[in-house]
Amino acid sequence: MSVPVGGSVGTPRRVADGYVDAVCDLDPIVATSLGTRPGDDRLPDLGPEGLAAEADLTRRTLAELDAVLTADPSLVDDPVERRCARLLRERLGAELAAHEAGEGFRALSNLFSPVHSVRQVFLLMPTATDDDWAVVARRMARIPEAYRGYLDTLREGARRGLLVAPRQVSTVVGQLDEWLTGPFFGGVAASGPDALRGELDAAARSADAAVAEVRDFLRDTYLPQAEGTPDAVGRDRYALAARRWNGSDLGTGDGLEEAYAWGWAEHRRILAEQRAEAEALRPGSGPREAMAWLDEHGPAVDGVEAVRQRLQAMMDEAIAALDGTHFDLAEPVRRVEAMIAPPGSAAAPYYTRPALDFSRPGRTWLPTLGRERFPLWDLVSIWYHEGVPGHHLQLAQWVYVSGDLSTYQTSLGSVSANVEGWALYAERLMDELGYLTEPGARMGYLDAQQLRAIRVVIDIGMHLGLPVPDDAEGALAGHRGRPWTPELARAFAGDHLGSDPAFLDSELIRYLGLPGQAISYKLGERAWLAGRAAAQRARGADFDLKAWHMAALSQGSLGLDDLEAELAQL
Repeated sequence: MSVPVGGSVGTPRRVADGYVDAVCDLDPIVATSLGTRPGDDRLPDLGPEGLAAEADLTRRTLAELDAVLTADPSLVDDPVERRCARLLRERLGAELAAHEAGEGFRALSNLFSPVHSVRQVFLLMPTATDDDWAVVARRMARIPEAYRGYLDTLREGARRGLLVAPRQVSTVVGQLDEWLTGPFFGGVAASGPDALRGELDAAARSADAAVAEVRDFLRDTYLPQAEGTPDAVGRDRYALAARRWNGSDLGTGDGLEEAYAWGWAEHRRILAEQRAEAEALRPGSGPREAMAWLDEHGPAVDGVEAVRQRLQAMMDEAIAALDGTHFDLAEPVRRVEAMIAPPGSAAAPYYTRPALDFSRPGRTWLPTLGRERFPLWDLVSIWYHEGVPGHHLQLAQWVYVSGDLSTYQTSLGSVSANVEGWALYAERLMDELGYLTEPGARMGYLDAQQLRAIRVVIDIGMHLGLPVPDDAEGALAGHRGRPWTPELARAFAGDHLGSDPAFLDSELIRYLGLPGQAISYKLGERAWLAGRAAAQRARGADFDLKAWHMAALSQGSLGLDDLEAELAQL
């Protein structure tokens, strides 16, 4: 008889937290991201045996959850236990389905792949003391072994015919070239204490050599094998991936077609708003012309450190303005740090959540892409998204209430549609509250909204080969009714978005490499808005937006199958 993951039969929350502990045993990177086990210098087994161990843990946890609920069906009468049980079952079911489809054997993309997580962990590790740095040195020395395991996994995937498209491979090769220019791990070691100089430098040399080995394998061996692999993954793989990102089986019935049609309608609605905003900014101009004018003539910040300070001030000011009015923020939640992303990152800004004890704060990260001048029109709304009241308020609040829920519900159980949906809702909230006063800031907000609507259209359209709508304009006008291609998607984005070409190129690679992730933003926002509207209707004059916000942010993770209904009851 196997030992229960949670240590003993109890409740769904105990099963879930037992699963988190077991995951941290298998993948110490997860423990570091949670801020637990600070002395753990291991890296996960990224080879085929590591994938098998993860799948075995998933199966055992699902069996234990079944045993717990069979022993005491009344547990689901507790709303927290009910939410936890549904989340755990859905999340682990989606992960197991992906494993059985062999997705782990082709885990390569310009975001979120194992080669990236190994680097990212060194940006999260504590470095306050010599003992901290000793852990860094020991973990860095393990990188060659971890990457060898990862390459074994890719080799096994190639043997099985499970490959990613050449665009992904070439993009990651380019990223690894950037890492080696530093080199990245040499730069990490250089910041360490002289007392550990020998150990750190030796570990960094071996780590950077391992990065070069991965790059050379991808370029010289894997890329030729991947030739001919299509960019589009097709309906079945897309439905599987969309479930993992959204917490809903969108592949059932016409769910994906409905989302595609709704995304196109959102694109058209937002475009009308953009045209009106452009006319107000620059009479006679269209959205693209107005955004180009803002790039050249709108408010801007010169210098990387100066823009970091500006983004920090923006978040500090938002906390001061919103706390007590639209949110009630605990002291630990009020701390967030603006950071500059290291070279070789993808082009989009991102957020990393705080440690479970808040010893490491939540952080926003800005990729500079070599720039020294930063127009503000398109940064204001996205920092409401990444920082406050977006990702930081939700994910830091989750940490704050994790003792009342479960660690799983507030960390590993995250569903992109919930998290990204809240962050997009946060951008809209700041527009509703009148905070987009910086010249051009509302155009930046609409541009961000348009990006997320276009993501729904081209992500589903490319991977499923759906037809370009009959009312398409611009670069698409001559392709109405024809299937979407990456080239059409890139042209469409270029017609309607104010981002620079490097960003749009990176975004296209992202959608092709992470099918189903890009749609989670707008679909999640739709659920958040519908849940709020339902709660307002139910409570009428008694509806309290601040109380609703705090209750919504304190219920932990939910997938799209449950999010709207649970929000409506708050």
